[in-house]
Amino acid sequence: LRRSPLPDMHMMVARPEQWVKPMAVAGANQYTFHLEATDNPGALIKDIRENGMKVGLAIKPGTTVEHLAPWANQIDMALVMTVEPGFGGQKFMEDMMPKVQWLRTQFPSLDIEVDGGVGPDTIHKCAEAGANMIVSGSAIMKSADPRSVINLLRNVCSEAAQKRCLDR
Repeated sequence: LRRSPLPDMHMMVARPEQWVKPMAVAGANQYTFHLEATDNPGALIKDIRENGMKVGLAIKPGTTVEHLAPWANQIDMALVMTVEPGFGGQKFMEDMMPKVQWLRTQFPSLDIEVDGGVGPDTIHKCAEAGANMIVSGSAIMKSADPRSVINLLRNVCSEAAQKRCLDR
């Protein structure tokens, strides 16, 4: 069975406000913007919702998770960057995992995504910290067997989520 695509636009851009309507018209289901890229996250969140999309809010490694917290109840997904945004193949920053843990503890039903350096060697750290969504580029694309890498990543996240439910 093929899953229908649910495009999430991860907008690593200045002035993300200008792209909300074009992305909605293009068929995006979710619009993820960087907290650091806007002066008015509340207005942007409202605009995204009014354009029929879910809201994702990303933070770069240098931004504390407490800056995201005031918006957590208004968003659908928090994205913790585990590399500096900009290019693929960077080394996973394990010291970002306390941000994921804190978000999972404070907002247990929030989707939490990790992006940057995620692959077979780092997925367990992400899943155990509380991430239930991941972005993996280089680890999949450079693999001789992308399907097995995707399955491993998916299974590790699913197993960690099930364990968290049982531990509650």
